[in-house]
Amino acid sequence: MNGVDRRTMLTRSAAVVGGAAVAGALGSQAAATAAPAPSPANAAAGAAAGGGSVVKPGDPRYPLLTTGNNQRFVARPDYVKMVRSTADAEQALRDAVRAGKRVSLRSGGHCFADFAAHPETEVILDFSEMTHVGYDPAFRAFVVEPGARLMNVYEALYKGWGVTVPGGICYSVGAGGHIAGGGYGLLSRAHGLVVDHLYAVEVVVTDGKGGVRTIVATREKNDPNRDLWWAHTGGGGGNFGLVTRYWFRSPDAKGTEPSRQLISPPSTVLVSAVDFPWEQLTEAKFARLLKNFGAWHAANSAPDSPYRHLSSLFNVSSKAHGSLGMFTQVDATVPNARKLLDDYLAAITAGTGVTPKALTRPTGELPAMPQFAEPKTLPWLQATRLVGTNNPTITNPTSRGGHKSAYMKRNFSDHQIATLYRYMSRPDFTNPDTMLVLFSFGGQVNAAAPDATANAQRSSIFKMCFQTFWEDEREDGFYLGWLRDLYEDFFSATGGVPLIDDNTDGCYINYPDRDITDPHRNRSGVPWTTLYYKDNYPRLQQVKKRYDPSDFFRHSMSVKPAR
Repeated sequence: MNGVDRRTMLTRSAAVVGGAAVAGALGSQAAATAAPAPSPANAAAGAAAGGGSVVKPGDPRYPLLTTGNNQRFVARPDYVKMVRSTADAEQALRDAVRAGKRVSLRSGGHCFADFAAHPETEVILDFSEMTHVGYDPAFRAFVVEPGARLMNVYEALYKGWGVTVPGGICYSVGAGGHIAGGGYGLLSRAHGLVVDHLYAVEVVVTDGKGGVRTIVATREKNDPNRDLWWAHTGGGGGNFGLVTRYWFRSPDAKGTEPSRQLISPPSTVLVSAVDFPWEQLTEAKFARLLKNFGAWHAANSAPDSPYRHLSSLFNVSSKAHGSLGMFTQVDATVPNARKLLDDYLAAITAGTGVTPKALTRPTGELPAMPQFAEPKTLPWLQATRLVGTNNPTITNPTSRGGHKSAYMKRNFSDHQIATLYRYMSRPDFTNPDTMLVLFSFGGQVNAAAPDATANAQRSSIFKMCFQTFWEDEREDGFYLGWLRDLYEDFFSATGGVPLIDDNTDGCYINYPDRDITDPHRNRSGVPWTTLYYKDNYPRLQQVKKRYDPSDFFRHSMSVKPAR
């Protein structure tokens, strides 16, 4: 770009984006080609003009920037490079490649594993200052930089154009990793995954011989770099290069009006928040409550189900917390919205004898919401702020955490529920910040073919996240041991992990768990890569071989190049 700031070019509605010429008129399906890399001199000039800081040991910012949201993982790099532009990213990568430095990437949000902060890290490239969200007329698409937090993405898209992406509820998640891993949220049953609306991605890559270049890859069938786009639709972050920009346009978008290029959220939603007190629960009632949740989702998760407009988050918290919390949202503009919600709530409690109470204390992602014991109608963005900006357990910057995931295709087995009850009610377990999160899935998520995107799990009915949080490093062994024992007992029939079979559909790469790579913990004989990527892993390996042949971008669960 000859030293011209790329964000400025977008602001001016440039007809050339990321160095890739757009073929044809704005209304055509344009094909993007490899973006020519700036010369080292120009890249250095661009970095000098608007480049981010280099933070080294001794800088007061260093301790903050060498760990993430999960305090279990800390790095001691030679330096942290704050990246502010594509040119800045190119130069930062070129410097690290020439120096032979081991690089970690971070968009600035969460990471449940040690991908961004680990002992072998020599350089952290931090994209948290790249936060631009806007509209790009050249691609008829909305551009999102990787450091933008999800709440800021929702605010910018909705206030500016009345559109959104069906992303997650935790406001502090960075777009960079969320998107690459195939993000989901409360609108996914109605509109699919975030990556189902991904049109293009800009990636800075290295050829294994010291060369660095920027590529814009689109979903166009004739794009020679289409596989690089595909790899970022669920292939996971930190695998192929430095993502500096995403573009979003829904597959069925028409015309050139920006507000028609991406999905619109409901203008209003019905919101319910209730608690199921542990004091009301016997083991039989606990089992019935969870079986009801599973049965409802098994019956109502088809892509065309009228219930695709309803999504629920159910925190099955430990007995030490005092209650199980459930948040439900339904599009208030669809016919019979209140009946859909009432019927759902009745189905969950049917036969239990449990009386739902107001949600009076935070639980996991959910803040206290006593005012929604009786459902209320809210503007969509207001409801999104309600859940997304006040989740103290998940966003506690001093906490340590353990996380494990599974996709469920059928209801719980009796053994699974008995196991969960035993661990969650164990007398010696006194941590209230512990839960199994059950999240509505299916609907339009399951309308896509498993190989349409790198995210292959397209037949599940709900998703699970086993998680616990604590602050004292000395308690790591206890909490990680408890979590491992629960998970491996829960899936004892299949070697301690959720297999790819009629009951489960593996694991979610945005909830990475290194234990799945350990044959002592994963006793199924099925490689961790299959559990996370199913049949898509060999194709991801081919993409890796083409765009990162030397395996420069790697972490503890990274994609390996095909041999």
